[in-house]
Amino acid sequence: MILNSTHTDKKNGELINSMIGSKYSFWESIKLKGVGSKRMIIEEVSKHFKGNLNLVSDVNYSNIELRPDGILLHINKGLKNFTWIIPYYKLHIYRTNGFSIHAEGKFIRFKNNTLLKENKSFLDKLANFKIENNKKYILPND
Repeated sequence: MILNSTHTDKKNGELINSMIGSKYSFWESIKLKGVGSKRMIIEEVSKHFKGNLNLVSDVNYSNIELRPDGILLHINKGLKNFTWIIPYYKLHIYRTNGFSIHAEGKFIRFKNNTLLKENKSFLDKLANFKIENNKKYILPND
């Protein structure tokens, strides 16, 4: 689900909290050594995001925020902000030429450059959170 998050809206906050949990507290974020990525350059997006990106040749940036049951992917378009809410059970991560996030038939691929390399430890943490969350849904063998 993609929300316009330019202005703070209580209903959007409640929706996000109900889907993927509330923000980590200050102390929890320190224990986790950060819950947000540095910005990354968007290289390619699915057709669903074409309207959420700059149309001219400006560089498009995005960053990721971890939540207990999913992630928030923040996209900046000029003075507007958009947030893509992705629960962990819908999240798919691919590390091919760069890094891409897929969910619900949509995707965003990030450019393979120094900004992506600076986020390597954060992206590893994201993959580990996804693996830990998937363990909740493993069916027991009888």
